[in-house]
Formats: sequence, structure tokens, C-alpha cells
Amino acid sequence: MSRLLVVNADDLGLSEAVNDGVMRAHRHGIVTSASLMVRGEAAEAATAAAERHPALGLGLHVDLGEWVCEDGEWRAAYQVVDCDDPLAVSAELERQLEAFHALTGRAPGHLDSHQHVHRSEPVRSILGVRARELRIPLRHHGYVRYCGAFYGQGREGASRPEAISAAALATLVGSLPEGATELCCHPSTHGEGRAYGAERVRELAALCDPFVRAAVEAAGVELCTFQTTVRSRPVRLAV
Repeated sequence: MSRLLVVNADDLGLSEAVNDGVMRAHRHGIVTSASLMVRGEAAEAATAAAERHPALGLGLHVDLGEWVCEDGEWRAAYQVVDCDDPLAVSAELERQLEAFHALTGRAPGHLDSHQHVHRSEPVRSILGVRARELRIPLRHHGYVRYCGAFYGQGREGASRPEAISAAALATLVGSLPEGATELCCHPSTHGEGRAYGAERVRELAALCDPFVRAAVEAAGVELCTFQTTVRSRPVRLAV
């Protein structure tokens, strides 16, 4: 079996700096795909940028809320809906799917969620059913293995810059198993004072480092989008 790698940038549309980072990492680095936050302040600009880069795969980054860790405690920075309310989650998912279609003129090529809230019920089943109906991959489910190791913070927000260096990324690429893998990333041109901010800039530098591109080629890894993985194998989603 070959080794397929989707390098997917989350949070497209969050801000102009994130948009610029994602597009730079696509043009000059190894990013092949992105997940659009339709509620983001720069979602329209992100859509326009994506149209100028048709090789970039585009999916929906379902945004139901964001949580930050302060003094060891997690609190909601904002919450769009109650993630324990299936009716509210279903309605919000449909709103964001409709917004994606209004912005792009098409359905998303894949589904995932901000801060992985769909790893828990009832969000998991709701997104799983919708992804199956749309016949698109859903992160953490199906045959595309998820890799979240390229991330610059620990569980409680402690900085881990060594995890997002070019050397670390090259090592990750070289150790990929056979089959299809999604490598998640969060590039940006500015830190913007966010809880995960300066790390985004470091990620961008690593994603665009020629050493990483050389590691991809040396490992015989094929950079691709989710659409490539769908063509290579039928979609099977676990709900």
C-alpha cells in the first residue's frame, strides 16, 4: 500500500492572519487541505482566497464553541449551542452547512469540528450521520487515520515548541504508516494574542521549511486531499 497524507489546516476564516498563513503554507509548504469556519470574521475572505487556489481541498470546521484552560481549569470562551442538546446541535450543523454552501457554492469535502467536540455524544452521532449522507470523510471516523501530534501545547496549555519544529514534522512524516493519514495543523502569519497564537507562527515556519518537503519526498509520501483518499477507497464511516 502507498502512504497518502492530507495536511489539513484548521480554522480557515478565523482571521485574515490565519487565512494568509493557510494560503502561504499551501503555496510554499505542504498544506493540501483546509477546514473553513463559516462563523469566522474572515470567512468570506477565506472563501475568495480558496477560489484562487483550486487545488486546496476544503471542508467544514463545525464551530460549536471554544474552551480555554486557565489555572488548570477549563472554561468556555464562547459557546454557540449547548453541545448536550441534540436538537440545538443538529440545527446549528444545518445552519453551518447552509452557510458553507452559500459561501462556496458547493458541499464541503470533509467534516470536522473546532476543538474536536464531535468526539463526544451527541455531537459524534449527529455529525456521523450527516457525513454519511453527504458521503464525505469525518475526522476520527472511517479509514483516514488522524494525527494530531503536530501541536505546540500540552493538555493544559503548556508550551511545547519542540513538537512543531521542522525536525519534529519531518520525523512525523517519515514514520507514517501505510494507508491514508490526516495531519492537522494551525498555521497563521501572526500570533494575535490568542491562547494558541505564537505556536501558529511556528507551525507556519515548519510547514514551509524545505527540509520538511525533502522529508516527504524521501519517505515516498504522496501529499493529497480527502478527495484523493475517497477515490482510492470507498468511504466507510463509523457512527
